Amino acid sequence: MNADAVLEIRGLNKHFGPTHANKDICFSVRKGEIKGLIGENGSGKSTLISQIAGLYPRDSGEMLLNGIEYNPHSTLDANQLGISMVMQELGVVGSLPAGVNIFLGRTKQFTKSGVINLKNLNKAAAEQFKKWNLPKVPLNNLTDGMMVETRKIIELARALSVDPQLLLLDEITQSLSMNNRIGLYELLKRLKAMDRSVIVITHDVEELIRITDTITVLRDGQVVDDVISSETTPEIIKKMMVGREIRGEYYRADMTPDYRDNIVLSVQNLTVPGEIENVTFEVHEGEILGFCGLSDSGIHTVGKAVYGLSKPSSGTVCLNAKKLIISKATSALRNNMAYVPKDRDNEALMIHASIYDNLNLPSLTELQGFVGYLSPKRLKKLATDMTKKLSVKCTNIYQSMDALSGGNKQKVNLGRWLCKDLKLLVLDCPTRGVDVGVKAYIYSLMKETKKKGIATILISDELTEVLGMADRLIVMKDGRVTSLIRRDEDFTEQSVIGVMI
Repeated sequence: MNADAVLEIRGLNKHFGPTHANKDICFSVRKGEIKGLIGENGSGKSTLISQIAGLYPRDSGEMLLNGIEYNPHSTLDANQLGISMVMQELGVVGSLPAGVNIFLGRTKQFTKSGVINLKNLNKAAAEQFKKWNLPKVPLNNLTDGMMVETRKIIELARALSVDPQLLLLDEITQSLSMNNRIGLYELLKRLKAMDRSVIVITHDVEELIRITDTITVLRDGQVVDDVISSETTPEIIKKMMVGREIRGEYYRADMTPDYRDNIVLSVQNLTVPGEIENVTFEVHEGEILGFCGLSDSGIHTVGKAVYGLSKPSSGTVCLNAKKLIISKATSALRNNMAYVPKDRDNEALMIHASIYDNLNLPSLTELQGFVGYLSPKRLKKLATDMTKKLSVKCTNIYQSMDALSGGNKQKVNLGRWLCKDLKLLVLDCPTRGVDVGVKAYIYSLMKETKKKGIATILISDELTEVLGMADRLIVMKDGRVTSLIRRDEDFTEQSVIGVMI
């Protein structure tokens, strides 16, 4: 046992049916260490930290916490021993207020005669936000309907409320806008100074190198190597992840706007009370129009409002070819518009249904035959063809979506729209929670849609993503458009950040 190790794992194995998710994992984390964990989707990262967090029992092997055998039977067990986790997929209970979510499973301290004292609970929750310098959230509001970013901050507050000696962060950074991401980096420095340990999973290789002390790389459920962050490069990490050198273009190679004159969509003075105000823009055939901003900038509301999912108090969304005002999602769907939301599990996919069902659902109208007959043969062909085209890793098209990795879920999420004859594609954080290989594939799909003349609205918290892919970039702040920057102008992170702040 390493005397400096807060956690040591030896020969850990985990199976899910025939899938050997973790194979003889040997892994350790020192006190005061920020440990990075990286690998392709399906490499076993989330499975590993889920066992540490008490979500899954191990099949074999051992874990030692401060030199003592560690075998949690639940997340509450892990919490009591000072280990907490922010999960990759959203882990809040939507039917409960934010404050109650902070103390899930631990509300007994606020309960008397079977009744929870919400005033005392919310006071204690507010103290956690203040203690860890987290952005405030409305503690009395139900978390259902809150933005992904807000719900992630609630999860982080809950994880910190147990005063952890080891904090596990599974893909939290890609859910946060730039200002809250910077706040998280400061939190990591603070925890390190307190001699606390953190395991961070993120698919942003550059970010991982920048914020960690060491990085452990997984491939096919096994540890490939453990490296010192300051002594490695993104290219070395990527090669270890996939077992080969990654070549070819990632973002666009050109540095000039390239789209057709025809306007596909016109948005005029769009206002959603409390979220966006007087937003006006146009998007053309073959254009990728980017949107970026800090938290509460309103960029995610723009996507929902364009697709008719958020009801504006004023303004119009007009599909120019038909001079048609889009006011609800059913109208957008009928008129060849597609929307891929940031929260794929809760707002896009039928997560407990099959790949087959998810791929077919948006195209049922087009697949209908005489008197509305749906041919099982046609349905199966669409699902089979798209699964093959997108290289979705699965047992078959009838596999449940919740059994897929994040990257394969996102392939299905995109593929169910790309099999249609689209005019406009709204993408809200399309690469959230996917590895570098799937990211590159999604960018290649965006380039294909651009060549076909499909207009794309790309909303992203990743500044490098919109700079790498957009023809024009709209910067928003406090619900308003503050700047429009063309690809051939000062298209740099520094210039955009200057406008954002």
